[in-house]
Amino acid sequence: MTPDFAKFLADSQQRVQQSLPTALSNTGSEYADADASTKLQRLSEASIYSLMNGGKRVRASLVYATAHALGQGTSPGLDEIACAIEMIHAYSLVHDDLPAMDDDDLRRGKPTCHIAFDEATAILVGDALQARAFEVLTNLPGENASAKLALIRQLSAAAGPRGMVGGQAIDLAAVDQQLDLAALQTMHQLKTGALIRVAIAMSAIWCGASEQQLSQLDRYGKAIGLSFQVQDDIIDIESNTETLGKTQGADQALNKPTFPALLGMLGAKQLAQDLHAEALKSLSDFDERATPLRDLSHYIIARNH
Repeated sequence: MTPDFAKFLADSQQRVQQSLPTALSNTGSEYADADASTKLQRLSEASIYSLMNGGKRVRASLVYATAHALGQGTSPGLDEIACAIEMIHAYSLVHDDLPAMDDDDLRRGKPTCHIAFDEATAILVGDALQARAFEVLTNLPGENASAKLALIRQLSAAAGPRGMVGGQAIDLAAVDQQLDLAALQTMHQLKTGALIRVAIAMSAIWCGASEQQLSQLDRYGKAIGLSFQVQDDIIDIESNTETLGKTQGADQALNKPTFPALLGMLGAKQLAQDLHAEALKSLSDFDERATPLRDLSHYIIARNH
């Protein structure tokens, strides 16, 4: 990791970390009933716990890196977009960890939400974060209603049955099943890739990218969205619980289809490299302002957690 990219990543993480608590808080809603406010305190605490529990903030960084590539890195509204995507991501992790799903006890080295609080609260946290994400997008600055609507439409599709939730459904149905490479790629392009891809698309739309730029950036997003999952599968085998911050070998224990299981470890690592090359190729028409995007692609396949 170059010093410039390390600084960019740290700045992006700090930027969204500072914005998230404000984005999560109520805007203009005051409860006259003090008892109701008290009863909501546990939900609020659990939401903050889940949303602020560290993480690489790759999706938020992609929002900022895309805007930077388009010369719009300081555009108002980027923080709100980054926060909305991170809320959707956090909600998905809370629900993914539940006993009825992957039944995980650790997330980023800390007890998962349903362990730290309780299962019912965790379900409500996911519901609350998802709803709040779309509310944040409706409050984007400016008068460009069509752009705001486009972002809401994009995120709805990426988070729903044609995206992340659909991929999760396929994943659950695939336990103890044999998938070929095309089916495995489709599953993860939805489950993991859709939210990564939409982070880039939403930033690009908000920054006024041309149709050609949108197409090129989407190619990039599709490549890194899949490489992210390939690398996840690799480090689930090669890393350890302390480094991962979650239970090592969880996918193997659940007998889920993975890229190393299908392609072998060397084949999975080669696929990650091929996807990285595809991501770089898609950015060939962009100048040095796209360097953070290029570096993010390498970072995704080089990480160990």
